[in-house]
Amino acid sequence: MGQTSLEWPLLGLLCLFFFAAADTGLQGPVFVLEPPNKIDFSNSTGTVVECAARGSPPPRVTWVRGDGQPVDDVTGLRQVFSNGTLRFLAFRAEDYRQEIHAQVYRCLANNSEGSVVSRDVHVRAVVAQQYSASVNPVYVVAGNAAVLRCELPSHVADLVTVTSWVDGDGAVFFRSAGGGVSGDDGKYLVLPSGELHIRDVTPEDGLKSFRCRTVHRLTGETRLSATEGRLVVSEPVSSGAPRVPAGAQGATFYLRAAAPGALHCRGQGYPAPVFRWFKFEEGSSRRRPVQLDDRVRQVAGTLIIREARVQDSGKYLCQVNNTVGGESVETVLTVTAPLSSSITPPSQVVDFGKPAQFTCTYKGNPVKALYWMKDGVKIGHDEPTLSIRAVTKSDKGMYQCFVINDQESAQATAELRLGGKFDPPALVETFEARQLEPGISTHLKCAATGDPTPEITWFIDDTETTSRDRFQVSHSRGPAGTVVSFLNVTSILTNDGGLFKCRAASKVGAAEHQARIDVRGLPHVKPMKKMSVVAGETLIKTCPVAGYPIDTITWEMNARVLPRDARQKVFPNGTLIITNVQRQSDQGTYTCVARSTHGYMARANLEVLVMVPPELAVYGAEEALNAGDDVSLSCNAFKGDTPLSISWTFHGKQLAMDRQLSTQPVGPRSSYLLIRDVSHGHSGTYTCRARNAAGEAAVATALVVRVPPRWIIEPTDKEFALSSTAEIQCKADGFPKPRMAWKKAAGSRPEDYRALGHSDSSIQVRDDGTLVINSIQKRDEGYYLCEADNQIGPTLSAVIYVNVQAPPHFEIKLRNQTARLGDPAVLVCEARGEQPITIKWSRNGAPLSAREPSPRYTIRQQKTEGGASSDLSLQETSRRDSATYTCVASNPFGQDNTTINLIVQEKPEVPFAIKVLNKSGRSVELSWSAPYNGNSDIFQYIIQYKKAKDEWDSKEMERVVIPGKMEIVSVMDLRPATAYQMRIIAENEVGPSEPSEVVTIVTSEEPPAGPPTAVVVEPLERGLLVTWKPPSDELLNGEVLGYYVGHRLSNSKNSFSFQTFEFANEATRKHQVSITKLEEFREYEVVVQAFNSQGSGPQSEEQRQFTAEGVPSAPPQEITCRTLTSDSIRASWTPPPAGATNGVIRGYKVMYGPSSTWYDDSTIDMAKSTSTETLLTGLKKYTEYNITVLAYTGGGDGPRSRSAICRTEEDVPEAPAAIKALAMSSDSILVSWRQPENPNGIIKRYTVYFMEEGSREPQMHRVTPFQQSYRASGLKKTQNYQFWVNADTSMGEGPPSNKVTVTPRSQVPARIASFDDELTVNFQQDAKLPCLAVGLPQPTIAWHRDGKPFQPNDRMRIMPEGSLQIRGVQRGDRGEYSCIAKNQFGQDTVSHKLVVQAPPYPPEVLLIGSSNNSIEVRLKPDPNDSVPLFGFTLHYKAAFGEWETVQVPKKARSFTLESPWCGTKHQIYATAFNGVGPGEQSAVLTTRTKGQAPTMPPADRFLRIQAKSVELHLNTWKNGGCPILYFVVEYRKRFETEWTTASNALTPDKSSFMVMDLEPATWYDLRATAHNNAGSTQAEYLFATLDEEGGTVGPPLVRPGADGDDWWDQLPAWLPDLNVLVPTACGLLVLLVGLCVLCVYLGSRNRNGAQRFKDDAQYTQPPPHQNRLYNEELGYIAPPNRKLPPIPGSTYSTLGSQVKRMPGGALSVYGPANPRHQYEELTQQQYQATYGAPPRPPPHGVPTSPSTYYSVVGPNGEEEIAPYATFHLLGFREEMDPSGETPAGCQTMAPRPGQHGRQMSAPAVRTLPRNTRYSQPVNPLPPPAHQARASLGGGGGGSVFSPTYDDPARSDDEANYNSSQYSGGGPYAALDDSSSRTGTARRNGPEPAAAGWAADCGSLPPPPPSLLTDEPLPPPPPPRASLDDSNTSQQTDTSAMECDRDQALLADSPQFGKDGRPADETRKLLDSDKESNEARRPHGTTQNGALVPYDTVNV
Repeated sequence: MGQTSLEWPLLGLLCLFFFAAADTGLQGPVFVLEPPNKIDFSNSTGTVVECAARGSPPPRVTWVRGDGQPVDDVTGLRQVFSNGTLRFLAFRAEDYRQEIHAQVYRCLANNSEGSVVSRDVHVRAVVAQQYSASVNPVYVVAGNAAVLRCELPSHVADLVTVTSWVDGDGAVFFRSAGGGVSGDDGKYLVLPSGELHIRDVTPEDGLKSFRCRTVHRLTGETRLSATEGRLVVSEPVSSGAPRVPAGAQGATFYLRAAAPGALHCRGQGYPAPVFRWFKFEEGSSRRRPVQLDDRVRQVAGTLIIREARVQDSGKYLCQVNNTVGGESVETVLTVTAPLSSSITPPSQVVDFGKPAQFTCTYKGNPVKALYWMKDGVKIGHDEPTLSIRAVTKSDKGMYQCFVINDQESAQATAELRLGGKFDPPALVETFEARQLEPGISTHLKCAATGDPTPEITWFIDDTETTSRDRFQVSHSRGPAGTVVSFLNVTSILTNDGGLFKCRAASKVGAAEHQARIDVRGLPHVKPMKKMSVVAGETLIKTCPVAGYPIDTITWEMNARVLPRDARQKVFPNGTLIITNVQRQSDQGTYTCVARSTHGYMARANLEVLVMVPPELAVYGAEEALNAGDDVSLSCNAFKGDTPLSISWTFHGKQLAMDRQLSTQPVGPRSSYLLIRDVSHGHSGTYTCRARNAAGEAAVATALVVRVPPRWIIEPTDKEFALSSTAEIQCKADGFPKPRMAWKKAAGSRPEDYRALGHSDSSIQVRDDGTLVINSIQKRDEGYYLCEADNQIGPTLSAVIYVNVQAPPHFEIKLRNQTARLGDPAVLVCEARGEQPITIKWSRNGAPLSAREPSPRYTIRQQKTEGGASSDLSLQETSRRDSATYTCVASNPFGQDNTTINLIVQEKPEVPFAIKVLNKSGRSVELSWSAPYNGNSDIFQYIIQYKKAKDEWDSKEMERVVIPGKMEIVSVMDLRPATAYQMRIIAENEVGPSEPSEVVTIVTSEEPPAGPPTAVVVEPLERGLLVTWKPPSDELLNGEVLGYYVGHRLSNSKNSFSFQTFEFANEATRKHQVSITKLEEFREYEVVVQAFNSQGSGPQSEEQRQFTAEGVPSAPPQEITCRTLTSDSIRASWTPPPAGATNGVIRGYKVMYGPSSTWYDDSTIDMAKSTSTETLLTGLKKYTEYNITVLAYTGGGDGPRSRSAICRTEEDVPEAPAAIKALAMSSDSILVSWRQPENPNGIIKRYTVYFMEEGSREPQMHRVTPFQQSYRASGLKKTQNYQFWVNADTSMGEGPPSNKVTVTPRSQVPARIASFDDELTVNFQQDAKLPCLAVGLPQPTIAWHRDGKPFQPNDRMRIMPEGSLQIRGVQRGDRGEYSCIAKNQFGQDTVSHKLVVQAPPYPPEVLLIGSSNNSIEVRLKPDPNDSVPLFGFTLHYKAAFGEWETVQVPKKARSFTLESPWCGTKHQIYATAFNGVGPGEQSAVLTTRTKGQAPTMPPADRFLRIQAKSVELHLNTWKNGGCPILYFVVEYRKRFETEWTTASNALTPDKSSFMVMDLEPATWYDLRATAHNNAGSTQAEYLFATLDEEGGTVGPPLVRPGADGDDWWDQLPAWLPDLNVLVPTACGLLVLLVGLCVLCVYLGSRNRNGAQRFKDDAQYTQPPPHQNRLYNEELGYIAPPNRKLPPIPGSTYSTLGSQVKRMPGGALSVYGPANPRHQYEELTQQQYQATYGAPPRPPPHGVPTSPSTYYSVVGPNGEEEIAPYATFHLLGFREEMDPSGETPAGCQTMAPRPGQHGRQMSAPAVRTLPRNTRYSQPVNPLPPPAHQARASLGGGGGGSVFSPTYDDPARSDDEANYNSSQYSGGGPYAALDDSSSRTGTARRNGPEPAAAGWAADCGSLPPPPPSLLTDEPLPPPPPPRASLDDSNTSQQTDTSAMECDRDQALLADSPQFGKDGRPADETRKLLDSDKESNEARRPHGTTQNGALVPYDTVNV
């Protein structure tokens, strides 16, 4: 026991060691984190794809593309990390690259044990794009089901999901897993696929609208569909069979497993059809009903599957039936399940040579393909089982099984490792070929390694050799398991030579080595054994030759040397190859012949036997047999060697011989198979097999035995209940399988059978012959015939009778019957069914008895064939006879009923509730409510319409007739901007109704329909002048606002470049414009098109015109020159490019001059030429010339070409310029000379001539050209000598110089041989001034500079020979230098003028002027410059830019920099340059181009507001003189802190931009920033989106500041209750107003208006936000040149309506939401009749007639006061209160439930924000009495604060009104009807006098006539005024605040202005720009003192 206890721990330790050893072993890679199949990500976020694998050693993870290419980093887009992570970075839309962002990737892991690849990873980057969903209308018959679909753009269809639906009433229908809302029994269901399913549609459903809500899968963004879908419900007129939409047949649906889904069957009919779903059995036409349960439910025609399963896949059939007919729809459903796979075993170890097998198991649906990979490479195997018969070393590695379909793929990994050690044999030591002498002994050695240990065998000439005689084979073991084998040959003979080979083999493999061992001697061919070859194979034989040396080895057959055909090849080493061996030609004796170099020969024969395998043919089974026949099969071997063995098999098995089967051999090559009395069991495949020594052959044949049909189940007579499912079996057998068919007798007798129609979906015949009749009906009763036929024998058939037991049945369940009012009517119902049948009548559910007679109706019943009928007769119909009559028939089998709706018809009533749904320029869409139709369908509506000025009975009246089902009509072919009147008449079969009320409509404007006319284009310099006339009046379609003038180059494919020209008045506009900055002399195409508020009209016809000629923009090309003589050059060139001539080339100017003075224009000559060459003559000889050419046109000279340089030819030189001959001694003379002024070439030498006086022949001496002196020696004393010098060039000797005569002497005075000269030296170069002196005694040399003795220094020193050396010449070294030579006999002087050529001094840069795109400067050179200038270099840079340069000619003393940055500071300096180089730079000039940052537009021009968007008119920005580069647009909800960027790179080429996805009825802040080179301007706008109905909303609440406490939350709980607060406040205010008005009125009468107030204060606190605009919020926009407080009298309305005075004293309200809302004028009687109460008094101060009253009337006649609307009480100025604590306006309550009003969640509405431009903190409590302000006459003293405002005379802060526009009031303020503007009111003026003043300032009296007539009216502000306008001419607009002043005081005190100032001071303000604006100022007139200029009207 103790021993056993010790063994177990030891065994456990061994196991642990074994597993530890196994764990530490090598392992191939396996994925532990494999990326998914599909990865979608947004370009704004990027994504990370991770991949990880394990193994030993740790695998390396990389990424490759689907095509195997490696994946690398792409900067900014993609990163690959070493840990296997693949990262895709966020990117911009323009950086999208398909090869990166729409690519298939794979993860690859490998180590030393193998490689694995992941499944395909489909990566797709989705670039954020705007999209909108839409819902299309659906047409449906009442009573049927409808399905609304959310239509999505294709590019986001797979990313966006429908989450819910919203109807027009705000009800939300959510999507659930089951596809329904609160169960599947509701009317509205949101299906899993996102559709909205609506059951039992009624006409009321057509009045609703539906929108779908979607969510984006990547961004999470939700949005509603852009359009609303509606149901177009039609009432059925008559019964109709179901209809299925086109395209519904054969639809395919895909569902994921466990996900919900729905199959649609969209059939409609009347009566509403019944739907039944069937599913086909897989692989057959059989179908079975779909089993409905909790998982699978049917709602109407839709089959809803809550959790789809793979077995749900298949083909479905939906049958749609009603009493009229039926249809069927086939649908294919594919349920996809995620793919997965696994391999068993996952790892296995197999010994070498043993079999291995992997099995791949997979799941999922569908699976389209399976394949295997080894180490990441496909191996071409596609079966689930992978088998390896014998494992080799190459089979080791990683195996993967992949399963794929169209959507995804999956893989599994397994590893195959080799067991034990597998080391194939390898030869580590071998022998080499050698040549031996006979008789010596030799040995051959081979050594091999391997595991298992290999065996070595030896071969000589392919014959295995063992130990024998002189050959000994030995084996031994070497170190490390090496096997060593020796072949020892003793006393080798010549015949022993041959091809020796050693072969090492084991079960793992084999290795071999061979080499020839030759023994010297005569040739010898060893004997060869007989060789057998199978016909068709290849024969290979090497001739066994011995002996050495061997010259040739050949093969012969039949004494012919091979080869003799293409199949035979003989190689030099004696190898014979014969392909496709044939017995007839290749069998026989072959001879191998070997020859030596000495002519010896040896030969041996080879017998070749060719064996032929058998070939078979079987006969006797060509045709099919009938049962009972006998058959004989013959098998013949027509080829092959005998003996042959022939046998037969049946289906691969040996035949068992019996009485029916026998075989019989016939000769050696044939065999017969006999079969007697064949039956169906003998059908099959028979195989004949033959064998011989050469091979085996087999051939198979099929035997078919036909059997006639016979009954398995014979049908019999059947009886079935009505509507049940009838199944009648009819089965038969036979071969071929019989075809089963059913037929039905056409009549009541068993004859005339006809095939059952395939169109009847209720009848089907199964494959087994069973007849199935679904819902059998009486019509299915009769005789049926079942037939079985397979064309073998007679047809098998049976006749049966099918009886259907039916209850009574009405063919028509429901019908309508009409009768005219007062006419008789008969109702008839007829039932079919088994007798006896009883029929009863009822009316609206009340029984009618035939036994109880009535004077109004009678009932009669009678039998009919197959049933019974009954009729109900009415004598005279009335309206109450319209009822539902029911007829009930019954018999013993059941009962049925039918319903007759009796409709008594009359004429329809008048259509009512006519609405204008939409209108355009040429159409109006009307809707109305259908009137009572008189119980007769209105079959048509007649819409009559005419122009408002025409009569109804005139010929101009037109009509539109539409079907009665429509209650919406579009009246087309109208004219834009025209008033029409319309009315509607309904008509049914009885007759037409009376006309409806008349609707007056003004059509909208449309873009002009015609182009401008008489377009004329005239040329200008670099431009065109375009004039035109406007389109004809009938084509204007509205008021023309301007024109677009487009131009482009003729024949250009580019689009037109358009310029916009706006103006306010078409009639007074001069229709012409100049297009500038065009190319010169280019033909342009010009078009003109008019535009109005709705868009642009058609373009005019293209007009072509050339611009004026300009100068050529390019010089002549290819300038060449050729030297002709020493004074002439021929120059030639080619014209400038055709596109650069800019006109007609009239000639060329050739400028030429010496290159050395090319900079000096005075040395340049000019020649003209009309051709492209010219001859230049009279040139200097041997001089280099610069030649340049320019072309000129009528516009001037073009640019010069590049210079061509030529040199004239050489000529003989001129004479030396000067000569001196000076005596040096008694026998020598020094001759010196200067070179010729014009050498005319290169001086080759000088010739010095001298001659004694009296001598005839001169002596000469030649010197080099560099020597200009010569000493003549050996002369005679006192003899006169004459000297002269000639110069030579290559052209010859020139003329002699002057002759000089001199006599040698012994006493020589000092003389200087050098000449006076002017020496020009470049700055900082060395110079040498010569002074060569002679004299006896030797003279002394002295130098003077500018007449003063010269003192040598470091740079200047006197050389020994007397010359002056100057090193590094400076500017100050210039001057005159004199050399003086002196001795006792005389002195001489020579002077040199030193000219220093230095770089120029800095020039002066002066500013001439600048514009927005140019800077002109003047360049002034320094007067101290001594060297001629070549030109200037101008350096310039913009702020924060780089330095740029431009060359300026020296003559151009001014220069214009073109296209600098606009509105930007620039720095400029210049340098001058000459032949020495550039000089120093000038001082830097700093200047700025003109232009400023963009100017923002007013809100009403910039914004066009809709319910969910706002359109920004970018072209309304003024660029400030500098083109706008781009815009940045941001927005946020009011009071939110974060801004949303709509665009940060909005280019100005877009005239407008839409900010989408806003919420309706919401206040927003919008911030727009415009950038140009001069800077940027940021504007903030406050606006409110319209509500869903297009109406505006009230102003936003003012949120407390950040620094203050939220006082609202600290109020008592009851105080914020608006139901308490608002009525209380309004009541107190009204009471207070009444008391104040009464007191002020009485007081003003007593004091006669003598009191005036002087306690007005001034604003002293600066505005809190200098650049913020509150124009939308305040309800007005301040004038751009005034700083005044908010306008108390502005017509601000929270309804968004704007009030103006109508003729006759009536008021109209024009609202942006609904222009039809008006202040209607009502008489007292009308008011009393409408509202049932006496009318309210008119507004205070409004003059009325005794019978005229005013009411705010809504679209349906109700008084419309918006919830939370704010109203101004006259005399109160709450807008002036900066705090807004006590608003002086009344406010309405929130709407009641169900009331259609605009609701706001805020507790109160204030008309001003807390922090405005003019606000300052005030005490919310009432001030002391002495500080309170009172007002007289119609004003209100109820203000509780002291208003302050800035001095109107100050306008220093105008810049803060960047985009403000005057819209407050005045006689010229324009009325704004735009629906996109909120809170801004304008008035058209001047208005009627009687109503103007009272409406402006209550009941105040008008001012005295003197105030109205002394001065003309001030000018109106220009349309769309902006800051740019105010900068040029200050406007004198007076603030509407002046309406606050006591107007009564104005009447008595004309010396004071309305604002309390003296009249003269006020008049100065008004007249400040009178002179500058006089030309454009209209002079208004007043009538009866109606209006004061620029007063504010307060309504």
